[in-house]
Amino acid sequence: MKQLTVILYNIRSTYNVGAILRTCDCLGVDEVIFTGYTPFFDKGLPHEQEKLRRQIHKTALGAEETLKWRRANIDDAITQLKDADYQIIALEQGENSLNLADSPELDGKLALILGEEVHGIPMELLQKCDQLLEIPMLGQKESFNVSVATGIALWEITKPCLSGTRKHLRKP
Repeated sequence: MKQLTVILYNIRSTYNVGAILRTCDCLGVDEVIFTGYTPFFDKGLPHEQEKLRRQIHKTALGAEETLKWRRANIDDAITQLKDADYQIIALEQGENSLNLADSPELDGKLALILGEEVHGIPMELLQKCDQLLEIPMLGQKESFNVSVATGIALWEITKPCLSGTRKHLRKP
C-alpha cells in the first residue's frame, strides 16, 4: 500500500469534511491534515466543538475517530511533507494537469491537496505542488463536489492496492 496523506485546505462544509473522512478511511489514507479554516472539532468552546462533532459525524459515521489527523499551517504541512519525500499533488484543473482518466502513474509517497468548494486551490499553493491532477468531465458543470471528487481521485490512486480486497461483504 502506498503512503497517502490528504490535505484539506479551506473546505467550508462540515458535511463535506465528514464525507471526505469516511472516504479516506475506506481507502486507507494514512493521515488527514486540516489547514486554513477547514472545520474540525479541535478548536473553540466545548459546545461549539460538540456541534461540529455532530455535523461531521453525520457523514463521517465514525471515520473521524479511526483516522490519524492533525491541524497545520498549509505552508508548513507542504514543507514537512516535501522534506519527507512526499510528492505534493493538487486535485485541480490546470493547463499542465494530469488527466485522471489516463491512469497516470503516481508512485511513492503522495499528498493530495483538496481545495475550497467554490474557488478551489489558490495559485500560490498550486505553484508549490509537484503536479496537478484533473478529473475530466463531460457535462456543462466545471467541477464535482469536493467530496465526490475526493472519492473519484482516491479510488483511482489506490485502485492498484485494492485488487482481491473484499473484507466487508454482506452476509444474508
